[in-house]
Amino acid sequence: MKRLKNLASLLTRPRPPVGTTPADVVHRENKWRLLRYRPDPGRAQKLQTPVLLVPSLINRHYVMDLLPGKSMAQDLVAAGHDVYCIDWGTPGDEDRFVDFDEVCDRYLGRAIRHVARTSPRNKTHVLGYCLGGTLATIHTAARPEHVASLFLLAAPVSFTDEGALAAWTRSPQFNVGSIVQGFGNVPWQLMQSAFHMLRPTLTMAKAVGVIDRAANDEFLDGFLALETWGNDNVAFPGECYRQYIEQLYRGDALMQGTFSLSGIPARLENIECPVTSVVFEHDNIVPWQSAAALVDRVSSKDKVLLKLPGGHVGAVVSKAAQKNLWPKMSAFWAERDDAAPEPKRAPPPAPSAPRQKRPARAAKPSRPKSKASATG
Repeated sequence: MKRLKNLASLLTRPRPPVGTTPADVVHRENKWRLLRYRPDPGRAQKLQTPVLLVPSLINRHYVMDLLPGKSMAQDLVAAGHDVYCIDWGTPGDEDRFVDFDEVCDRYLGRAIRHVARTSPRNKTHVLGYCLGGTLATIHTAARPEHVASLFLLAAPVSFTDEGALAAWTRSPQFNVGSIVQGFGNVPWQLMQSAFHMLRPTLTMAKAVGVIDRAANDEFLDGFLALETWGNDNVAFPGECYRQYIEQLYRGDALMQGTFSLSGIPARLENIECPVTSVVFEHDNIVPWQSAAALVDRVSSKDKVLLKLPGGHVGAVVSKAAQKNLWPKMSAFWAERDDAAPEPKRAPPPAPSAPRQKRPARAAKPSRPKSKASATG
């Protein structure tokens, strides 16, 4: 009976409160913002190195802060981490010429430096999800100095897989230049339709799942929260998208070692910080092999590849993720929370004050030197 009642009320059911963990905007630039989640006043912050969450460029940031009681950001704050997150915002028509260097080097770089300044050693842990993980990887490969560690969730670095997205973007019929020229920013509807193409039966599968579990209010709230996020997408800045497709999807430049960021080589071998790459066995958006390729290429001695069951989104935000994956993330950062500051050069000595002249003493009568003292 409750199942039927909940199904009948789906259209009028209040939307769940997404992205509600208290946060302050600590930096704002163009359309993007840097958020800092407020520490729990009832608990002491016990970890020194902050954590920066980098979501995908084309999705809203609140997937990492989905629901009260089911929020990655909220749980990390409760575990004693100082947590920041990038909200990429919504690009306008005037952002069609924003390029890859602007996003990955300057925007992300300023966020990393801002967060790192709050740490005793001027570094931050960086977590990147999907395309956000690709951006974090590239930035770290070119500018590693403020990154304490990389924790990546389904972040593609190799683009030679036979997945549908890779095949589509490599086909001659996919004219990325014409798309950017015609639209400016690439519409989210175009990208959304590409994701639906990967699983044409997904909508039907969701409907069946809702019918089966409609009596569970907690499930319905989580389902509606994810649907809210999944349909709240943003456009991709045009020039940035063109470079992304041409250099990564078609040129596989990261794996070939030919990618550069603002003229600086971004080679995966340059990454020496601790790295964990989490891949998902049933991920149809980022095939797990595409993300797993990173671990063999980085120079880090402290590196882990973690392959988990599940798909691209559910495995990151589900109840199972809250019980297993999120605590693993927290433990990874806690074990590498070196609060010792970076060694600094000693400052030059301060100039000494001019010495006061003493009154001249009366000269003593000189005594003739002996022969030994005169020659020795």
